[in-house]
Amino acid sequence: WMPLDVASSRGMLPRGGTLLGTRRGSPYDHTAGLDQVRAAFDELGIDALVVIGGNGSLSVASLLHNDLGLPIVGVPKTIDNDVVGTDITFGFNTAVQIATDAIDRLHTTAESHDRVMVVEVMGRHSGWIATHAGIAGGATAILIPENPFDLDEVCELLRNRHERGRYASIVVVAEGATPKEGTMAGRDKVFDQFGHVRLGGMAETIAHAIEERTGFETRMVLLGHIQRGGTPTAFDRVLSTRYGIAAIDAVHAGAWGHMVAMRANEVVPIPLSETVGRTRPVDMHLYHEVAEVFFG
Repeated sequence: WMPLDVASSRGMLPRGGTLLGTRRGSPYDHTAGLDQVRAAFDELGIDALVVIGGNGSLSVASLLHNDLGLPIVGVPKTIDNDVVGTDITFGFNTAVQIATDAIDRLHTTAESHDRVMVVEVMGRHSGWIATHAGIAGGATAILIPENPFDLDEVCELLRNRHERGRYASIVVVAEGATPKEGTMAGRDKVFDQFGHVRLGGMAETIAHAIEERTGFETRMVLLGHIQRGGTPTAFDRVLSTRYGIAAIDAVHAGAWGHMVAMRANEVVPIPLSETVGRTRPVDMHLYHEVAEVFFG
């Protein structure tokens, strides 16, 4: 542990990534985990714990508050933007900007070589990054976990573009996107040490299938962890600062077991229990009524 005073925090705003260090897993994964948490609170004399993270971290925070009565406040932070209860999480805007910048650059090589570029972005259970970056980057199609796709329909969009003289296309794919049953061969599932399906590579599968079905030269681009680092956008710097102030206000108010959330541009405390075991899906009105208008 280390003291987070003004001196140690100075210069933090323009830096990306996890400055505090991070660890996958939870005290509930270990027999003595809860005892160790309680001992650490007592040894360090902790008056309050601010837990910054996504669905996993905030679910554990809620459980620790309920099971041990610990003074905990949550702050929603994930590039996936899939925390239930808040309109937006910090990290998301930066990830979308990075993905959009990459798509902008890929348009150049797609157009110079008359290629289809399949761009895979992060999004295990929700396609927020894919949807926003796809709209901003002028994608021909956007494939997300919430809306299983039919690859024949995607190929038809590409053929229609070629018939109109548009020989370059960008298809944006969230890593968790899945095909409709029976429309294309699936990928073998591989699990990590925590029992989660190891994702990544869907774009490669789709790229091969598109080239096979259409005959159009197709390439795959996997952005991967590039989306998770780098300099944060001004929007995310302001949002995280607002969340930080609100979290400290919640601590002073003794609002234990709550998370600060953005709702209609106001930061308000909501019960952490609202987030436990849930994932916030993409707004399908945004997907169907905005994004799909520009497909093809």
